[in-house]
Formats: sequence, C-alpha cells, structure tokens
Amino acid sequence: MKKYAESHEYVIKEENIGIVGISANAADELGDITYVDLPEEGKEVKKGDIICSVESVKSASDVYAPVSGKIVEVNSVLEDTPETINDDAEGKGWICKIEMSDESELDDLKDDDE
Repeated sequence: MKKYAESHEYVIKEENIGIVGISANAADELGDITYVDLPEEGKEVKKGDIICSVESVKSASDVYAPVSGKIVEVNSVLEDTPETINDDAEGKGWICKIEMSDESELDDLKDDDE
C-alpha cells in the first residue's frame, strides 16, 4: 500500500515499516538531484517533522516525515548517486525506512488516485 502526503512524500507500508521517499512528481519538479542530506538512523520523528533535505540544480527542498516513528534504515546508495531519485523516485530512490509508532496516521494520507 502506497500513500502520499500533501507535501509530496510517499510511504509504502510493509508490516510496521514505512518506506519513505519523495514522489516522482516532486523529483521531476526539482530537476537533477545533486545531493541528499540523509536522516540519522535511530532518530525518533513525528509526522510533519523535517527528516532531511534534497538539493538539485534548481533548489533545495525539505523532506517531511509522513508518519511518526523511528528511522531504522537510510538508503546509503543516495550518498554517492543522489540522481537515483530522479531515475526511480518511488522505487530504488527511497530515502529512509521508519518503524511506525501509529499506523493510523496512514489514514490521513492520500491514495494513488487522489
């Protein structure tokens, strides 16, 4: 199940883990991504907190947590190849995995067709 926040982050639910990244539309709007300031593993975040920033040739953009919980993994591939987000934003270009503390927060997010 994939859900989207108003601020263009997505979360893919796999059991109690949410795989988080920015939508393909957001990646297109940013243009060529040159740097990702990855979040810190083990950090507790609340829905709406800034978890990292993504920089492109056009601008920098904050990425917000679509759900609350603990960051349990970051996509270290993005350190050397941040353009992975441009190539596959909603696949290999995920940013982090959050162990969700309140799965009901997913109900506030939008589905693909919304």
